[in-house]
Amino acid sequence: MSEFRTSNVTAVLLAAGAGTRLGLGPKALLPFRGRTLVEVLAEVLLNGGCREVVVVLGAEAEQVLASTSLGRAEQRGVRAVVNAEWNSGMAGSFLLGVEKASPGDHILVTLVDQPGLTADFVRRLLAAHLPGRATAAGYRGVSGKLRRGHPLLLDASLRAPASETAAGDSGARLFLQANPELVDLVDCGYEVGEDIDTRDQLHLLD
Repeated sequence: MSEFRTSNVTAVLLAAGAGTRLGLGPKALLPFRGRTLVEVLAEVLLNGGCREVVVVLGAEAEQVLASTSLGRAEQRGVRAVVNAEWNSGMAGSFLLGVEKASPGDHILVTLVDQPGLTADFVRRLLAAHLPGRATAAGYRGVSGKLRRGHPLLLDASLRAPASETAAGDSGARLFLQANPELVDLVDCGYEVGEDIDTRDQLHLLD
């Protein structure tokens, strides 16, 4: 079991989708706080304590790279990689991000369409993590019970077993479903977890 140190966390920011349901192109390029959503979230992850961010691009990757600072941001701890088979499902992007993360690092996986994510919550998630376990944002549904979501922090010791089960649109989900005793939830509140799937949710970018 690896010792957990917050200085050994690589964030994998999944930003490969085409944003088909939204119909405005890749969500990574949505305008947010005077920049693009992907740039702001990468900075949030760094400010929250991750030592590096691996941004996984896919749809219109060349446009995203040309329109943002991602291609020029390595000195700031941000690396962009491109999943050429992004349309085959989330698993490919998850696996690529884990592969490109620094060997031995713990992995924090999150999605590009969560504008409510804050550096404070990232710090809370890292602080709550226990060695050998998975720590995830918890969202309260109508029943009041916490349900698992993103961000998800995978201990370094879980990188390989989680990767072995990734398939289709499932990144670490199948592994977590098979091993619920390894998962701890951190209540994040509604704002952090709400994502942008449709145009009536664009107010989240205000």
